[in-house]
Amino acid sequence: MEKCREESMSEQQAAKRERVASTSADFLEAQIANLRVLFPEAFVERKIDFDKLKATLGAAESGPGRFHFSWAGKDDAVALLQTPSSGTLIPCPEESINFETTSNVFIEGDNLEVLKLLFKPYFGRVKLIYIDPPYNTGQDFVYPDNYADPLKTYLQLTRQADSQGNLLTSNPETSGRYHSSWLSMMYPRLFLARQLLRDDGLMCVSIDDHEVHHLRLLLNEIFGEENFVATCIWQKRYSRENRGIIGDVHDYLLFYARDKETLAKVRSLLPMDEESEAVYKNPNNDPNGRWRGIPMTAQGYRSNQMYKIVTPTGIEHFPPQGRCWSMVEPEFLKLRTTSRI
Repeated sequence: MEKCREESMSEQQAAKRERVASTSADFLEAQIANLRVLFPEAFVERKIDFDKLKATLGAAESGPGRFHFSWAGKDDAVALLQTPSSGTLIPCPEESINFETTSNVFIEGDNLEVLKLLFKPYFGRVKLIYIDPPYNTGQDFVYPDNYADPLKTYLQLTRQADSQGNLLTSNPETSGRYHSSWLSMMYPRLFLARQLLRDDGLMCVSIDDHEVHHLRLLLNEIFGEENFVATCIWQKRYSRENRGIIGDVHDYLLFYARDKETLAKVRSLLPMDEESEAVYKNPNNDPNGRWRGIPMTAQGYRSNQMYKIVTPTGIEHFPPQGRCWSMVEPEFLKLRTTSRI
């Protein structure tokens, strides 16, 4: 009886596990299928009629040039994104722990190929993606994508790796396409990664000063600038700069949401810990909850923030010397009306 029960549990666990296809779906075909669902009137004889699609979307007539972000090789990057993967996922039970029962997976391989393989089974299901890409410092490896041959063989044939697989190619500033090569490498990977996010999903990308400005533009294009959440600073070192210049002591974390409005409704991005919450109290039983007092003055002089305040006891107040009130008078009156002062 005990043996039968164990076999039954194993069968149930196996049923719960999900299998990822060993080859990727056709990404372009999937995107066209989504477009056909949204705009069936834009298809003629099973092909997209782009003039009808533009008319359906109310495209503006041609006029002065509009803002857009482009680089040398962008079209090739888009074509690479639309090319199905030639890779295959191969299970490695001998390198795994609890292979048959675990809920976790570690995939080793080129991230573009892997993202293409994960596109269909994990589309719209991932809560958080963190990416630490090459920073394009001129020393890290930014490579052309061509996987007609296995990756290791390809890198060796193009002299980008030695016989042991050690990478030999960098992306120096003298290459002529220093920024463009990096953007072409990043675009398809970020685009596919976004497709895996849930509607309340979030992506975080690490970067430094070399490409933070280009990365922001690239993510704006992929996610839409309305889904930008924040740029956070990470202080990477505390040692003093002794060269007489401003020190490079921090990197950046760029946060983008799949849908910022949905994210805001579903969950708080960084909920406060107990120590942070402890500074908020409610000594007057405010129905709005706990609060903390903050000074109502600001440094400097602004003419529209130099008005007179009269307290309930009739005492008149003006800002202290060298300071002004921290808000204009209409905002102050609004807060006083709602008992926030």
